[in-house]
Amino acid sequence: MSGRPPADEGPSVRRRGRLPADMSARVAVAVPAALVLLALVALGGLPFALALAALGVLAAVELMGAFGASPTLGAVGAGAVAALVVGALAGGRDVLGGLLVALLPLLLLAAALGHPPRAGTAPAVAAAVLGAAWIGLGLAHGVLLRELPEGTELVIAVLLGTFLGDTAAHLAGTAWGRRPLAPAISPAKTVEGMVAGLVVATLAAFAAALLAVDGLGVGGALALALAVALAAPAGDLFESMLKRDLGLKDSGTLFGAHGGVLDRIDAVLFTAVAGYYATLAAL
Repeated sequence: MSGRPPADEGPSVRRRGRLPADMSARVAVAVPAALVLLALVALGGLPFALALAALGVLAAVELMGAFGASPTLGAVGAGAVAALVVGALAGGRDVLGGLLVALLPLLLLAAALGHPPRAGTAPAVAAAVLGAAWIGLGLAHGVLLRELPEGTELVIAVLLGTFLGDTAAHLAGTAWGRRPLAPAISPAKTVEGMVAGLVVATLAAFAAALLAVDGLGVGGALALALAVALAAPAGDLFESMLKRDLGLKDSGTLFGAHGGVLDRIDAVLFTAVAGYYATLAAL
């Protein structure tokens, strides 16, 4: 997700046929961020896992702050996300279920210690559990994907499909969008933008996977590309639904015109999982 019009603005209020007004700000943030990300993907291992864990902690803080979680619960929830991401590197996929189960009592204990009984406690506890499952497991699968053979190329293919598709959806929706996609969730999204995003995401991920990843073949590369193309807008809409419910435009301001951390990784939290299992099925 990226910086968008306020929640009450829909496709009809945009200026059609023009680039978004914040495009220069987007590029100024996106280019250096992409270079750093590529370097971390190339390094892999612990540096990559720690970078994802740091992003996960920031995203969890945004999520639980939006739900009014106490500092105690926020710290334990963020730590749970980091533990899942690093645990994926240390123990692989098999440890994630047990680790999540082990973390749940800590989250509930932190909620009991940090929240006096009052309205809002239950949503904060739910947000902490959601953060561990949604953010922690999503980024953990990014680590798992990188640890596969030719993991660098696989991660790059998934990221290219995710971010190029998102950019295409934003540009096409701004320029030509007429029909709202999900007005109750995000009035700014359009059917035209989604179609453009699906096409570009599929082509980008397919080309990258086919050219760079040995053993996938045409069928495997296409399966990976379609999984990424379909998962990306689902992740985007999921976070949009949460923000709509909370009355937020962006999850934070860390990335300026790009919003907060969750605004940047919402689609990746879905595409990393989809890309990982599509790859396992294809190999």
